[in-house]
Amino acid sequence: MAHAWISPLAMLGANVQIGPGAIINGSCEIGDNCIVGAGAVLDPGADGARIVVESGVRIMASAAVAGPVHIARGALIQPGAVVMRSVPPHAVVSGNPAQITGYTTAGIDAAHIPGTQLPEIPGKTATRVRNVTLHRLSKVLDLRGNLTVGEFGRTLPFEAKRYFMVFGVPNAEVRGEHAHRTCHQFLICAHGSCSVVADDGHARDEFELNDPSIGLHLPPLTWGVQYKYSHDAVLLVFASEFYDAAEYIRSYGEFMDLVSHRKVP
Repeated sequence: MAHAWISPLAMLGANVQIGPGAIINGSCEIGDNCIVGAGAVLDPGADGARIVVESGVRIMASAAVAGPVHIARGALIQPGAVVMRSVPPHAVVSGNPAQITGYTTAGIDAAHIPGTQLPEIPGKTATRVRNVTLHRLSKVLDLRGNLTVGEFGRTLPFEAKRYFMVFGVPNAEVRGEHAHRTCHQFLICAHGSCSVVADDGHARDEFELNDPSIGLHLPPLTWGVQYKYSHDAVLLVFASEFYDAAEYIRSYGEFMDLVSHRKVP
């Protein structure tokens, strides 16, 4: 059986599993409870470059991580994937070059699929993610054209101070990847479809927004990611606060620190 080769510059955390034939070259920092599968290769390349693999990452058999890459906690690198850019928390990547194909949802039975999970009558439905709710908005079908409507202060969960729209996103790209300290957001895919991952630090779920009468409420201290945009997708987002760059939480580590100190009612 082939033995693994580990560079003397590598730093391994606790309970790291290295498969036979794996190569860890150069300066690599691998966190606790990671798996590097058989035949996987990690090579930062140029002198001074470094690969950082956070805790709980699984790099499966024959995958390759090349260049100065940061793989965030809980990510899954599928067998044979070639990773040449950083991977966000809990992302599942595959292919050459690797692209995000999903997000890990350990402990969750299935994603909510609007149109099959939500009742047809207007109202909100609780989800497994803390304080995240799916909303069925009123919809009127008419031969002259259809209409869907929501009212701030009545059917929508907060009074909006601004809105923005996301469109023209290549399908392979990921948007979001942040949380807010105080801002509520309400997401509607006004055209086409996209998927949203909501993460409260303990539970994660994925929601497909594929109908303009479906809305998703993301409260403060919820990590949100949008991806799987259709080519014609237009995502409309209402926000409870004016834009403030300092109000964003862009580091998943900082987000986890904040939610770990949050008092759960």
